[in-house]
Amino acid sequence: MTSLTIENVVKRFDGVLAIDDVSLRVEAGQRIALLGHNGAGKTTLMRMILGLTPLSAGRIEVLGGLPGSRKARKLTGFLPESVAFHGALSGREQVRHFARLKSVPMKDADNLLERVGLSKAADRRIRTYSKGMRQRVGLAQALIGRPKLALLDEPTSGLDPISRHEFYEIVQELAADGTAVLLSSHALTELETSTDRLVILSGGRLVANDNLANLRRAARLPIRLNVTGTTDAVDQLAARLGGQRLNGCSVELTCQQDEKLGLLGQITGLGDLVTDVDVIPASLEDLYRYYSVSGMEGE
Repeated sequence: MTSLTIENVVKRFDGVLAIDDVSLRVEAGQRIALLGHNGAGKTTLMRMILGLTPLSAGRIEVLGGLPGSRKARKLTGFLPESVAFHGALSGREQVRHFARLKSVPMKDADNLLERVGLSKAADRRIRTYSKGMRQRVGLAQALIGRPKLALLDEPTSGLDPISRHEFYEIVQELAADGTAVLLSSHALTELETSTDRLVILSGGRLVANDNLANLRRAARLPIRLNVTGTTDAVDQLAARLGGQRLNGCSVELTCQQDEKLGLLGQITGLGDLVTDVDVIPASLEDLYRYYSVSGMEGE
């Protein structure tokens, strides 16, 4: 089932083209990372999905309805980049307030506070919360009513490493339950294993939309191999494999994907000269830089 359809969407602000003919589909249960530099159009696109910003052209369908329609609002959860709550309210009072707005039982609100790790601080005033704790309140409100589409804008901002891990566990649970998740983040490393597809915007245009493996193949960025041997053997390794010596006992080589197996076979044939091999494909940061630069050069 398609949860979100974006077709040939355009948005202009006073003659400035912020979103340029973007098309995208998000299926139920998919986790999609929306990437792009500041000003690339990520937040504008999310605001159009929510019905907060009108389209200049194109079409968006949210769970079978129009953006901002009653059905879409009821079934969509949203976590903005900068959360703001009433400091005089406790975390429990704030989340229960949102639960009442969505006609959700108060018990569900309390369960969500526990799920995001705020049960012990639930009755403290929000003004005493750290940034990370306020972010957890925001995540709890975004999950009220078990949304079928979750829009998360920089959701791990202010979270410590353990909390980030717990956040992505929640995202996985949402996806397993059929919720489509569209999240925007600059924390690229944590997205490599936590999302199903990567969507990259550059200058308002869609420059990449695929899974990590396919994006790597299409970009043809080099794979690095670090070959380690004993101190006595590193000169022989360098002579027989070529590449660049990194330190006293390793050599770095680069190759394309279709050359990797042949090169690994060559390395294996060196026998006891080799003590270890690390194969390092292009990182998400490398791919993001490649597609973003390619997109800007095409403008």
